[in-house]
Amino acid sequence: MVFIFEKHTIKIMTKKTLILPMILAMVGIQHQANSCTGITLKSADGANIVARSVEWANGESPSDYIIIPRGYEQQSALPDGTHNGMKYSAYYGYIGLASEDYVIEGLNEAGLSVGLFYFPQFGSYPLYNAADKDVTISDTEFVAWVLGNFEMVDDVIAALATVRVASTDPRAETLHWRVADKTGHQIVIEYINGIPMVTENKLGVLTNSPEYSWHITNLDNYINLHAGGVEEHGFGNIMVSPLGHGTGLLGLPGDYTPPSRFVRAAFLQTSAPVLENAQKTVEQAFVILEALTIPTGAQFENRQQVPDIPSATQWTSVTDMTNGKLYYTTMYNPTIRRFDLNAIDFTNVSHQKYPLDTNKSRPIIDAYVE
Repeated sequence: MVFIFEKHTIKIMTKKTLILPMILAMVGIQHQANSCTGITLKSADGANIVARSVEWANGESPSDYIIIPRGYEQQSALPDGTHNGMKYSAYYGYIGLASEDYVIEGLNEAGLSVGLFYFPQFGSYPLYNAADKDVTISDTEFVAWVLGNFEMVDDVIAALATVRVASTDPRAETLHWRVADKTGHQIVIEYINGIPMVTENKLGVLTNSPEYSWHITNLDNYINLHAGGVEEHGFGNIMVSPLGHGTGLLGLPGDYTPPSRFVRAAFLQTSAPVLENAQKTVEQAFVILEALTIPTGAQFENRQQVPDIPSATQWTSVTDMTNGKLYYTTMYNPTIRRFDLNAIDFTNVSHQKYPLDTNKSRPIIDAYVE
């Protein structure tokens, strides 16, 4: 379906609406620096939970949490190097996990979750027109704008017609975004050929390039995967038997490319048991994403200098939209830390920014003390 809103066209995508040739997955989508993997879970008591990892393999990325109060005003950067773009203020307060002041993942007090994911090679924003500067927002500020102004996914879709997204650095990779609300409604927003494509994310998984609908089609190549094992059976004149548990997973891709991570995340998410409450489901989400953690060095060529960081997966977050809680762990500290948005007075709290880690070494505790 195509919806026309004044000067802007928004396409609402469904499965297999946009299919690129399979070879695109094979031709060097190997951007070693930037990777992200997102999953979605729901507890038996109805809590809707999204989770994601953030990878940056080339070195440590400054990572902070930001508290944004109601009424906080901002003005977007523009491709011309100025900060004279769209002015926007926060109707809703929110917590954001950020790098260099740009929110990568966040949750607002209305239960809306927004996250940016890298989308290189396949995305393109509208051409910047200085006449539209008052409605132009940079791609790195898109998350902040959405978190501060909307409660439901449908509100975000309608608002896309009122803004133009631009990159402030022509060398930078394009982005795409996951938006989910506390009802469980979730979409992916991707700019392709300058047009915002809105896709219903019914599966709840997201990685990087190619576009989301391609990844959904690619799952058809793994229709044979299933939880559990394969029974002993005849193979010509002999019998073959499973060598261990999990033979239904034979063929599950184990590399770190976006298509393979998407398949692996989709299987681990859909095969996970539904747990009784939000807290157990949050812990389960961290465990699933641990299976997708990228170790330092895996994305580099032999003899290439590898950064001195514990992991390419720099931090992982889990968001309980139903109960208004945002959790995170980092490469320096696997302890799960939590923000309870219900305990924050977003009318009176001040704008705050603090590092995710104050101690840049992994904690070691003696297991036995006499």
